[in-house]
Amino acid sequence: MSANPIDWFGSAQQALFEGLVQPLMYAIGLANLLEDGYRATGWLLVGLLQLAVMVTLFHALERWRPVEAVSDRAAIRTDIVYTLIHRLGVFRVALFFSVDPLWDALVAEARLAGVPAWSLDQVWPGVSDLALVSFVLYLLVFDFVDYGLHRGQHAWRWWWALHALHHSQRQMTCWSDNRNHLLDDLIRDSMLVLVALAIGIAPGQFVAVVAATQLLESLSHANVRLSFGPVIGRLLVSPRFHRLHHAIGIGHESRGAGSLGGHNFAVLFPVWDLMFGTARFDVAIEPTGIRDQLPEAGGRDYGKGFWAQQWLGLRRLVQPGESR
Repeated sequence: MSANPIDWFGSAQQALFEGLVQPLMYAIGLANLLEDGYRATGWLLVGLLQLAVMVTLFHALERWRPVEAVSDRAAIRTDIVYTLIHRLGVFRVALFFSVDPLWDALVAEARLAGVPAWSLDQVWPGVSDLALVSFVLYLLVFDFVDYGLHRGQHAWRWWWALHALHHSQRQMTCWSDNRNHLLDDLIRDSMLVLVALAIGIAPGQFVAVVAATQLLESLSHANVRLSFGPVIGRLLVSPRFHRLHHAIGIGHESRGAGSLGGHNFAVLFPVWDLMFGTARFDVAIEPTGIRDQLPEAGGRDYGKGFWAQQWLGLRRLVQPGESR
């Protein structure tokens, strides 16, 4: 077998598709979607690889030097449910049958209207031949967009009503990244898909960008006392840097009770926080959560289980007074 990771991944995807996914699709009458099933197998394989890294490496880091002792295992189990829904492709399959046809129709209409296909690679001729350079270029673009979306999640009260679920976790671990309201995820993922269509990223590159981003996001949420130092820590988001973003009254409520604000919004690269003045490196490690969860602030309930959290998020959205 080739030592090239891309070739190895392709062989593993083919084997998983032929051994499991294809027979299952025939059995449930989806043989007309085999091409889509093959692409979905790629996402499934990426998710399995991510889970393997989380269960081994990230958990080892959390045991090595934890920020805090685990006191609420039930909350972590709920986060694992969110992670499995996303990393094993359940959420993506739902998007495929509900939202993806809309984007396909949008692209088709654009082509019929004479809008030409365009790729970011065309800006720098030859970049597409340099796989690593092209990958880093797209990673920077999507991370910048993600930074802007993240600022929106904290700036607009209706969006914060959904995003608050993510911040309500007071027992952060590597499983906490996917703890999001499904509507929040739908909005964010739709924006990223539109950006992907606009800049013409190849499907394989898009999978790689999403996979790398997700894995590093899992690390940044990990319960590990880890900083990347004064130099690398300003180039790559560390667990210490992102934990400050989740800190009560500092990371996302820094303008005081009743108003939104915050620091350290970057997903991968702190350069965006440094550029826009939202970076902070000077705060000691603090407890995570939301101010109004504290007993002295009323002890708001954000839900213990998956369905309760989803329902309460919708209630905060439709009842503006419940957004804080």
